[in-house]
Amino acid sequence: MTYNYHTLSNGIRIIHKQTPSIITHIGLVVNTGTRDEMENEGGIAHFIEHVIFKGTHKRNTYQVLSYLENVGGDLNAYTTKEETFFYASLLNAYLPRAVELLADIVFNSTFYEKDIETEKDVVKEEIKLYKDTPSELIFDEFENLVFANHPLGTHILGTLQGVKSINRNKILSFVQRTYNTNQMVIAVVGNIDFQGCIREIKKRFEHINPNMRAFQRQMFTSNQPQRKNMKSHTNQAHAVIGCVLPNYDERKNLIAILLNNILGGQGLNSRLNMAIREKNGYVYNIESNYSALSDVGLFTVYVGSDFKKLDKCMELVYRELKKLREQKLGTLQLHRSHLQLIGQTSLFYESNLNEMLSIGKNHLIFNEVEDVADIIQKIETISSSELLTLANEMLCEENMSGLFMGNPKK
Repeated sequence: MTYNYHTLSNGIRIIHKQTPSIITHIGLVVNTGTRDEMENEGGIAHFIEHVIFKGTHKRNTYQVLSYLENVGGDLNAYTTKEETFFYASLLNAYLPRAVELLADIVFNSTFYEKDIETEKDVVKEEIKLYKDTPSELIFDEFENLVFANHPLGTHILGTLQGVKSINRNKILSFVQRTYNTNQMVIAVVGNIDFQGCIREIKKRFEHINPNMRAFQRQMFTSNQPQRKNMKSHTNQAHAVIGCVLPNYDERKNLIAILLNNILGGQGLNSRLNMAIREKNGYVYNIESNYSALSDVGLFTVYVGSDFKKLDKCMELVYRELKKLREQKLGTLQLHRSHLQLIGQTSLFYESNLNEMLSIGKNHLIFNEVEDVADIIQKIETISSSELLTLANEMLCEENMSGLFMGNPKK
């Protein structure tokens, strides 16, 4: 099935797909995140994601949270470096409820000081929990290292001190500056026809005044490899190596995803998992990741191991990187890598919720969205020569930064 598109008079875009399901998933994604915070606003994008559920001009907290849950629906949100996503899943018949509620919380939240103060304690506990999880914390610390002195290096949750300084005026100023109607997309995947979907959305969103973006993001232009050691009182050593890559076009991003999948993606037969966990038993968790932001790509390898085994683990990691830089995949290896990524992609899109979140974000960035058949076709055309060329650009040891966390005494 193809995607349907519409743009409201105020600039809010809509993407829709009708599916034969009893559940509809709908989300509103805003093109704003941590990187859009100013110097005195650290953590405010994520904080707004929390406090926006605390009440509107016609609903209190209980009424916001219960409006969909009373009919078995689910309301959720998340914040990243570049976007904030509010979304809901519920029976098809109750889609009008979700449309009305999303409009209400995004455009009519009160942000009362008493609610802000209450939510500060919640977010502070979230920050403390995160700090107690070194396998997650190290990724934020690594991004702070490689994106030093740039908004992309800011922690999404912010700091305890930064959260303490948030107030209503700061929130209203941030929302006015960044919650721009021409930087919003409403995504719908469910068993509702397109015209009916547009009617419901227009009823709640068409009257909203246009608010066009008046600023440009600070682009990231430099990447100087760095090494850093951090002491932590943990039972494991944790390490992340990786690099920031120039903004890739759509083709290179897909090649990078395939290359990463071969090296240390979600499959248990990835090269890193086979060489370091399955063959030697040095780790419980080892993985590589590639993520594409609007102006850069970020490649990382994570290792968690006994401190005494970390050096050996890193030696094996660099060996696998070297193999991919020097040895072109054979025909059978390439075919298997294609099949694996195609299968993973198909499984991902089997979930209507995943599809809604994906198409909302992609429409926000690219304005049009490829369906899964187009993506699969492009995966099948990636050659071993393209993988080898990108490996020599993406996996060079001399271009990589590294962050190592652990207690040497262990």
